[in-house]
Amino acid sequence: MTRLFSTPDFRQLLHKYPEAVAAVSCAILVILGWLSLNFASVGIALFLLTVAYVIGGYESTKEGLTTLFEEHQLDVDLLMMVAAVGAASLGLWQQDYTLIIDGAILILIFAISGALESFAMQRTERNIRRLMAVAPDTARTLRNHQEVEIPIHQLQIDDIVIVRPGELIPTDAIIIEGHSSLNQASITGESIPVEKTIGDEVFAGTLNGHGALRLRVHQPPESSLIQRVIRLVEQAQTEAPPSQEFIEKFERGYAQVIVISGILLAIIPPLFLGWDWETTIYRALIFLVVASPCALMAAIMPTLLSGIANGARQGILFKNGAQLEKIGTIKAIAFDKTGTLTTGKLQVVEILPTSGNSPEKVLQLAAALEAVSEHPIGEAIAAAASEKNLKLLTAKTVQAKAGLGIVGLVENQAVIVGKSSFVAAEVSQDNQQLQAETTRLENEGKTVIWVAQSQQILGLIAVADTVRSEAKIVIERLKKMGVKQIVMLTGDNQRTADTVAQSLGITGVYANLLPEDKLTVIRQLKQQYNTVAMIGDGINDAPALALATVGIAMGGAGTDVALETADIVLMANRLDKLPSAIRLGCRSNRIVRQNIVFALSFIGLLLIANFAGQINLPLGVIGHEGSTVLVTLSGLRLLKA
Repeated sequence: MTRLFSTPDFRQLLHKYPEAVAAVSCAILVILGWLSLNFASVGIALFLLTVAYVIGGYESTKEGLTTLFEEHQLDVDLLMMVAAVGAASLGLWQQDYTLIIDGAILILIFAISGALESFAMQRTERNIRRLMAVAPDTARTLRNHQEVEIPIHQLQIDDIVIVRPGELIPTDAIIIEGHSSLNQASITGESIPVEKTIGDEVFAGTLNGHGALRLRVHQPPESSLIQRVIRLVEQAQTEAPPSQEFIEKFERGYAQVIVISGILLAIIPPLFLGWDWETTIYRALIFLVVASPCALMAAIMPTLLSGIANGARQGILFKNGAQLEKIGTIKAIAFDKTGTLTTGKLQVVEILPTSGNSPEKVLQLAAALEAVSEHPIGEAIAAAASEKNLKLLTAKTVQAKAGLGIVGLVENQAVIVGKSSFVAAEVSQDNQQLQAETTRLENEGKTVIWVAQSQQILGLIAVADTVRSEAKIVIERLKKMGVKQIVMLTGDNQRTADTVAQSLGITGVYANLLPEDKLTVIRQLKQQYNTVAMIGDGINDAPALALATVGIAMGGAGTDVALETADIVLMANRLDKLPSAIRLGCRSNRIVRQNIVFALSFIGLLLIANFAGQINLPLGVIGHEGSTVLVTLSGLRLLKA
């Protein structure tokens, strides 16, 4: 036996599952003690049961005494030990050794319950860890024109990383060579592969598909999205939710009341009602057990931790259980516009050629000049031409006119691309119809660029920050879920803001806002609706995210400041996960309420049964600990989607 306990496997098991080892050891000793009491000697039985008391009750006694002497508070652990020792003492006094067995069973069931709760917590933590610990430890990079494998933390900005088909992406980077489809389930919660090509960003921990890739590291590995997520997950259990804080405070005061009541119940009936001391003390001990709020304590955290794990699996990161609780009570939501409701990236949305010209010609000539431009509008035009597979024409003597446009020679003909006023001033041509179209498009919140060649206007190109494809559906779902007010906040002009809001069905629009103005709007919403969520992605959103009841950041494109400030992160810009987050919060609150009602009801039933003399100590223990286990298992329902 000694050799077994000293083996590395046993030591590893003890280190990993100390509560389970203690519970199993206690169970074996209780069984052996019972057998010895009935078939061997009382001395051996008392020795075995004493060891069972020590092993099964060590952790609870230690925690209970620590709370008593350091915080001057009574807790449930100490209550259980007092009841068990009281039963043993009463058994020795009466020489009724079955009471010592009853006390041992109390400790055993309490130890089993603790092991089950610990296992449930570890399972939740493992689910979170499994979701996050997906990035490889090493990366294949080029050193002196040779492939070498180095630890991730040694990667530097601008290093070239080589990823072969079927391998995990080691760090966030930009594709500089190759094309492939990547499984981003670890980041977005969606297993459908996403096509990636040159210029696209890839994330650490995502799985490369069929193509070989060369990547350029553009940020330190410790700043990668997956590493930021891991750091945020580590904060998830550091802040107790409001309901848990209330229950913990209640439990400490409640424990004192139970102890005082138990003492009074053990003393008053024999002194004033003529009850016998043995029966009265025994009932008082049962009272200590069944009145203890273990099930009430287990009603909240297993549920919220399971919800955190479920959310991480779906690509929703809750920093702690408090935010999971709060998101389920949200009455109003404020959306930042750019990068949240919109893609945050300009795109060509319309091309209107003049008579005799084609959209392809207009776009091709504009792209020839804009290909050398770093302006967002120029990048949008060049990207549109590339998507249409238009031949890139060579432009010469290209000159940018700051704030106006760009000019150059294409196929030895002068080409002008820019604002309507700039192009119209350079071209002597009637353009009233184009001016009318320009006004119409600008009223829709679009930026209009004119294109002219050899003194002839060829047409115009409209670019805009396009609304996310899922945004309108998300807004509709939120309204159906009972969110009373949805508003949009933006620093853009009122005309552009109204256009975007109208297309999404949002009636509350606040435009021309500075960061401090967004704070004012959030304060007003909190005064009116009490619980307000703010969702954004930029540095200018950080103050509003911090002030809101729940701050939500877009994970893929969100700034570090927004990610650190927010309470919840939607991974990889998945706006459609917002309704899921609210639903998960509502469901967790519902399960917590169910658990609390069940726990209180069961305590009440056990108290009634005890005063009616219908249960003994083992049955009281089974009922009490059984309700705790049931409540814990009920909370684990949130692990399922």
